[in-house]
Amino acid sequence: MNSLDILSIVLIAFSLSADCFAVALCGSISMKRAAVSQVLRMSLSFGVFQTVMQTAGWFAGITVVRFIEDYDHWVAFGLLAFVGGRMIWEAFHGEDEAAEGTDITRGFALIALSVATSIDSLAVGLSYAFVGVNIAFPAVMAGVVSFLITITGFLLGRKLGEIFGKRAEFVGGLVLIAIGIRILVEHLAG
Repeated sequence: MNSLDILSIVLIAFSLSADCFAVALCGSISMKRAAVSQVLRMSLSFGVFQTVMQTAGWFAGITVVRFIEDYDHWVAFGLLAFVGGRMIWEAFHGEDEAAEGTDITRGFALIALSVATSIDSLAVGLSYAFVGVNIAFPAVMAGVVSFLITITGFLLGRKLGEIFGKRAEFVGGLVLIAIGIRILVEHLAG
């Protein structure tokens, strides 16, 4: 796995799932009661999109990595810092995607939320390519964690939605920035 250890990959997966958690919390609040099929449909969609987007980002990264090898650590840091910073900003300024009262577990709403919650995964996949990480484990980990975190978000939504949702996104952003800094420091020190 080259320059990232398993703990870092797991922490990144949890950080990426913060958006899924926040959407599930808000969704469970706005839907009042979500059926098991709705929870599983959204959780599966979020997990699959996290895996696919991260893999797509990695493939894009490996095609351009030879052109930027000399400063790839800066690119990885920049991407992780950007995604983390955006997550932190959205924790304070974002809108609740699920506040419209529609069934967010079907059709266009589900696809739109799946893409929106996995855009960060695309950028992280790109940064994995830049630091030479094999994508198989991180992509599957991101999908599995997002699946489980989305279920957890639905289960906890009624009680913790307003308190914990934004904090999860904030902490996730901080973790991504910290890992980006660690990549940069390790490369500059080594």
